[in-house]
Amino acid sequence: MKKIRFIPAKGLNKNTGNLKVAAYCRVSTEMESQQSSIDLQIRYYTDLIQKNPEWDFAGVFYDYESGLRKEKRNGLDEMLQKAYRGEIDYIITKSISRLSRNVLDMLTIIRSLKAKGINVYFEKENLNSIEDEKEIDIVFNGVMAQEESHNLSENVQWGYRRKFEKGDDFAGKIPMGYRRDNDEWVVLPEEADIIRKIYQLYLEGATLQQIKEYLEGHQIKTATGKEAWATAVVQKILKNEKYKGDSLLQKTYTEDFITGRKSKNVGQRDQFYIENSHPGIISSEVFDKVQEEMARRARLIHEVDGTVKSSITKYNGKYLLGNLLVCDNCGASYRRRIERGKVVWRCATRIEKGKDTCPHSPTLDEGWVVDTLSEAVCQDRAYDESIIRNEVDRIQVYDAYILINRTDGLSQEKSLLK
Repeated sequence: MKKIRFIPAKGLNKNTGNLKVAAYCRVSTEMESQQSSIDLQIRYYTDLIQKNPEWDFAGVFYDYESGLRKEKRNGLDEMLQKAYRGEIDYIITKSISRLSRNVLDMLTIIRSLKAKGINVYFEKENLNSIEDEKEIDIVFNGVMAQEESHNLSENVQWGYRRKFEKGDDFAGKIPMGYRRDNDEWVVLPEEADIIRKIYQLYLEGATLQQIKEYLEGHQIKTATGKEAWATAVVQKILKNEKYKGDSLLQKTYTEDFITGRKSKNVGQRDQFYIENSHPGIISSEVFDKVQEEMARRARLIHEVDGTVKSSITKYNGKYLLGNLLVCDNCGASYRRRIERGKVVWRCATRIEKGKDTCPHSPTLDEGWVVDTLSEAVCQDRAYDESIIRNEVDRIQVYDAYILINRTDGLSQEKSLLK
């Protein structure tokens, strides 16, 4: 006669000894009050785990970062790597929002841990990620946490706008030559002399590269203490209206609150120009002369024989990239097209005469080109056509890479392989 004995499920974890238990904490800033909060959480979870005779302490991991983005959260990454190596069986965290305010990131994390038999326990919601039927509850709470972050982001942006409208204050780093004393900007005499020298050299005819070499040759350090200067930094100084005592507010804006991606404001958002917002380092007349000289130089063409002539034709196209991208296979320029709702650049020969006439010319995604130039040429990673115009002579397009030829004679190779 058959005998049937029921054996209840024990989960995926095969550990037969004590559970290796860890905890995760997160606050969004390193302010003193939040540092105190982290310290209390570390002590709380350390005591909680060590007092349980069936648990082995596997560490308390923490971060000072936004819960929307997994990037830069070294504590979370370290904990996950230990878990994947089998060094953690069970994770405790205060709430779903502490683990992540990004629903997709949160789901990816708990599912990857679940596949290894690792449970995440959310104290506030009293939910265990290992339980299949609880995933919908976790997702619901995750959506609420993400929406809370969205509302907070909107409120912060609204607050900035109110400040901008009143001209009370402006966000961003204090530029070289200044320091902040409470709500006032104070000129630093030694750094201010460096700024004045940069403007003077430019009006005397020096190029951005020559100014860079002058600063390095005189062992003058950047605002961040670096010995090497970038021509893009020199150009930003020459274009920064703050040096004449004015402030243009909302130069950038947050395009996506989840990724934190910022974009240059070229008309997408309102801007506010505040005159005499703080003491100037140079006069308005000198600043305006520099802007006129930069515009004049942008119209110059450097010929192969070394001669220089003024022209209105080098950048006469509607799009700057059309003046820079050149097919190395046939020598034709690239043209902008919209295909299946996507903006791309293609060799003009291939467009006019068919792909067989220039079979090795690749199609370039405009977004990829912009991101590549932002990283390679614009130091602040924000795409700026004026910097590209001054820094890039032409871009040769090969079948597997592009070669960025700069006006200072240097070249940068960027692979097309994703």
